[in-house]
Amino acid sequence: MNETARGTFEVVITPQETDDAIGRLTLDKTWSGDLVATGHGLMLSAGDPAQGRAGYVALEVVDGTLHGRSGSFAFQQLGVMRDGDQELRYDVVPGSGTGGLIGIDGSLALTIDDRGHAYVLTYRLPDD
Repeated sequence: MNETARGTFEVVITPQETDDAIGRLTLDKTWSGDLVATGHGLMLSAGDPAQGRAGYVALEVVDGTLHGRSGSFAFQQLGVMRDGDQELRYDVVPGSGTGGLIGIDGSLALTIDDRGHAYVLTYRLPDD
């Protein structure tokens, strides 16, 4: 059975030095709501976001508590921007769960507005 977790997160994105056309950025997040956690990750990007045409991939490890279950898991992200319109895919990496989150599977929907980043995580755990 699917469970739903809701909340917000704050993110700090730090560009790293590069000598090619691939942008490298580190991610540091603080998750709040039904998922209380910290996250860290790496993003690779290309294109021209200032012109509304770009893409990125990222991996992030999240460590904390989800609905009272402690552990960690990873998100895999894929983002594409075409003429200013964004498509975003955020999936839990299969096999990445630890502790009370072993076997987690799911996906995240993200809303970004003037209030910040809000998420809805739909997930399953083996004993649910």
